[in-house]
Amino acid sequence: MLNKEIIGGISLSKDSNKVFITCALPYANGPCHLGHLRSTYIPADIYARYHRMKGTDVLFVCATDEHGTPIAVQAEKEGVSPLDVATRNWELIQRDLELSDISFDNFSRTTDPLHYEISQNFFLDLYQKDCIYPKTIKQLYCSHCERFLPDRYVEGTCPHCGGEGARGDHCETCGRHLEPVQLVEPHCLICDSEPEVRESEQYYFRLSHFQDKLKEVIDGNPVLPANVRNYAMQWINEGLKDWILTRDMDWGIPVPLDDAEGKIIYVWGEAFLGYISSAAQWARRENKAWEPYWDDRAVHFIGKDIIYHHSIFWQAMLLAHDCKLPYNIVAGEYLSLEGRKMSTSKNWVIWASDFMEKFHADLLRYYLVANAPLTRDTDFSWDDFQRRVNDELADVVGNFMHRTFSFTHRFFQGVLPEPGSYNEDDLELVEEINATPGRVAECIENFDFREGLKEIVKLAKVGNKYFNDQEPWKTVKEESDRAATTLYLCNQLAKVISMVINPYLPSKSLEMREILGLEDNLKWEESAEFLAPGTPISKAKPLFAKIDDEVITQEKETLYKNLEEKETMDDLISIDDFAKLDLRVGKIIGAEKVKGSDKLLKLMVDVKDKQLQVVAGLATKYSPEEILNQTVIILVNLKPAKLFGIKSEGMVLAAGDSSTLLTAPDATIGEGIR
Repeated sequence: MLNKEIIGGISLSKDSNKVFITCALPYANGPCHLGHLRSTYIPADIYARYHRMKGTDVLFVCATDEHGTPIAVQAEKEGVSPLDVATRNWELIQRDLELSDISFDNFSRTTDPLHYEISQNFFLDLYQKDCIYPKTIKQLYCSHCERFLPDRYVEGTCPHCGGEGARGDHCETCGRHLEPVQLVEPHCLICDSEPEVRESEQYYFRLSHFQDKLKEVIDGNPVLPANVRNYAMQWINEGLKDWILTRDMDWGIPVPLDDAEGKIIYVWGEAFLGYISSAAQWARRENKAWEPYWDDRAVHFIGKDIIYHHSIFWQAMLLAHDCKLPYNIVAGEYLSLEGRKMSTSKNWVIWASDFMEKFHADLLRYYLVANAPLTRDTDFSWDDFQRRVNDELADVVGNFMHRTFSFTHRFFQGVLPEPGSYNEDDLELVEEINATPGRVAECIENFDFREGLKEIVKLAKVGNKYFNDQEPWKTVKEESDRAATTLYLCNQLAKVISMVINPYLPSKSLEMREILGLEDNLKWEESAEFLAPGTPISKAKPLFAKIDDEVITQEKETLYKNLEEKETMDDLISIDDFAKLDLRVGKIIGAEKVKGSDKLLKLMVDVKDKQLQVVAGLATKYSPEEILNQTVIILVNLKPAKLFGIKSEGMVLAAGDSSTLLTAPDATIGEGIR
């Protein structure tokens, strides 16, 4: 029986026989970019591959998150079903993860019927335990679309920082969580009309009930990274409020209650269960049980932006369901691009598939891990990427391997020689060979993947120095035993690198091991076991080619060109945009100067079915008397704004620097302009 210490329902043993590893579910509204891979999928894959080599029984699962309003909004704009959008992106995401060598045991979808079943059963269990309760709340309702507006269907101004374009659930400017009714001047994303506030009954999860317990388990988990602990405790110390768990919309998992027609489970109320449903799908296929993996040790790999979802919402739901909590929640910080925040909307991004078309996946895996610890934001720089590949992979690791294998063929006909007696340098090298697997293992066990990779590069540097100091190209002529010992030990060091680098660079590791004639049945404890003299060593082949300056220059030019094209396109409007302009003929029936301004006039314009107040910069061209009774063209569906404290509800059209009115003296009042 394993010796386990339990604190707050969390197993703190590192000696688990099984491990349940998950990645944050990629949202199915687009393909993967490098930020996704860096924060979540590559670290999780390193951990999974390492544990398989350790002999741990690994279950490594993920799924695409396919519900929620962004997909529904996108589908509505495209005129297709949300499932069509999700399926298209599921295929892209699966391709990206396969190209990146992410070794999932199962990759599912939250639109799978099994996920629906598990999510609804989970909801019912919490409802029957009185952890979920109904509550009448105020929500935004769009009269034009005839529906309540879920969070992502509405945008407005953030009430906290004044940032424009804040969504109904989140402000990108200040990062604060929002409710749709908090937005200032909200508007419907579909029809652009201003919604009204109405009452609606929703279902809430008693998150506040678990505040003290969550504080206990987060404080009592010593393996929890500082960034996760600090962020979670900040939320807890501010006081947890009960959490709305349903939405009024069609796209999603229906709430399994008779009086909840037209309501679905909020995506964050069921997306977590994608870990469980993916594991259950694997279990059905393999005819095995998934629960022992979870009960032994579950580890979540997520991005920084969903720390509070996993550390607070998810753990509270698990406590309510009497489930064992995860052993650890590892959150990768953000990846910027060339010193700027990555932005898919501005095309300031590198997509995984685009990168893999030109560069080997292992180069990306290396760079994204070597660049910075997971717990710190880092930047992707094309110049730095080139430097690390050329200086570290090609000149250090690749150079050592190539020299070792080449000289073995040249001097010993491709057969591992019998060593002579060891000198002091040899003994020091043997010590490094024996110690490195343990050092790398400790780093990976502690989720410090960068330090583990640095240990491997450090060993290659030691090997290069040893090779240079021993000068086998000289000693083979003068003292063959010395050359034999040198190449014997260099091949042993190469063997260690080929093994312990496997979790990081699985494809290049295989190439190294093929040269050494190693089987694919990798066992970590055998990393430092020496190859026997007489072992055949295949001919060397280049492992890491250097990247030319011209290649990097081209990549940077493409990146900036994409940004410029996007910015240019953002300045253009489509025929659909133009069609939204409601231009009509109006008659100015009132005019007066705006106090405190030499340029502004306050106008009252009759457009037949209504009268609009307009503030216009026409005072330098027209007096109130001159402009009165003019028949003008007015934009009537302009978003209202305030100028000098006066509400302006439209725009009177004028031309040129002199602001000459565009008039239509013979047109009918209220007539549309096209």
